Amino acid sequence: MNLNRIKHIVVKEFIHIMRDKPSLAIAFVMPVMMLLLFGYAVTTDINNINLVVLDQDMTSGSRALVQAFQNSNYYVVTQYETSYAGVKSDIDTGSAKAGLIIPHGYADKLARGEQSPVQIVIDGSDPTVARTVFNSAQLLGQEKSTELRLASLEKTGLALKIPGGIDLRPRVWYNPEMTSLRFNIPGLIGLVLQNITIILTAFALVRERERGTLEQLIVTPVKPRELIVGKLVPYIVIAFFDVALVLAIGVFWFNVPVAGSTVLLLALSALFLLTALGLGMFISTVAKTQLQAMQMAIAILLPSVLLSGFMFPREAMPKLVYLLGYLMPLTYFIDILRGIILKGLTLYQLWGDVAPLTVFGISIIALSSLRFRKRLD
Repeated sequence: MNLNRIKHIVVKEFIHIMRDKPSLAIAFVMPVMMLLLFGYAVTTDINNINLVVLDQDMTSGSRALVQAFQNSNYYVVTQYETSYAGVKSDIDTGSAKAGLIIPHGYADKLARGEQSPVQIVIDGSDPTVARTVFNSAQLLGQEKSTELRLASLEKTGLALKIPGGIDLRPRVWYNPEMTSLRFNIPGLIGLVLQNITIILTAFALVRERERGTLEQLIVTPVKPRELIVGKLVPYIVIAFFDVALVLAIGVFWFNVPVAGSTVLLLALSALFLLTALGLGMFISTVAKTQLQAMQMAIAILLPSVLLSGFMFPREAMPKLVYLLGYLMPLTYFIDILRGIILKGLTLYQLWGDVAPLTVFGISIIALSSLRFRKRLD
């Protein structure tokens, strides 16, 4: 074994690595990015759950109950509604994960030493958040009931014949059993479609470049826009087939029915698929080899899995990491999937996710097309 020859090979390999700037950047950036993402995003300790309040009693006693929820580490009151329909709308659109409903006569019943019913409505589409709301609300209700009984005992010096306190009645919507399967299947549909579409598109174009067949097409009379459309149409067809396939498996194999409009679901899936195709095309305009394309695809796919709410509740993430999730198209699409499949939402109710996904899709497709044309010209 000649150490001198080995030394020259090592030096040569380092020169190649230094010249491969994209791979070099990924080699140093990916470990830091993965550590930060896993460190902050991978958590099930849920705090600051958005709570909407319907206070029909409007007394000091009812306000004290709302304050007890706010003082806990679990809830943030984001909205006060004046009707049950308002509470339902807030939970449907995702602006609140739970609703606290205090009926008329709440304080009067407590004053008479009677149990006063209070309802907590829970969005069960995310079982992890739902279980936290369910357990923490019951605990808060028990603590508040004990506090009221002790206050009454100190005031009268006698135990009440009828045990007073709060009768907290949880009601779980959309996923009453709080099963993880109903929550995971819509997310898996979005994840599978994103991964297949991005990887297929990025690899196909880079592979053409590596084999030299892309240059052969350039010298033909085919125009750049015709080449772009011709390259993407097969993957659009494959992607739509995948939509139908994974949706059918979710419905007929895993028994997760679509509560909303299937036509709307397919239409919005098309919007997301065009966005994913744009991301794949963008990778193909940057990557020079299939290895680089794979590294860049992972750099996009991994954060989207962690930050989109697919695996871990976004409510549990720090504010900065939570906001970074809005840079991922999958975040909006998973909300759309769960909204249609689990809640039966309409386009009007989903507009908060559809609008940014549309902007994101148009922007990435336009940018990718410009870069791709430049490479062809």
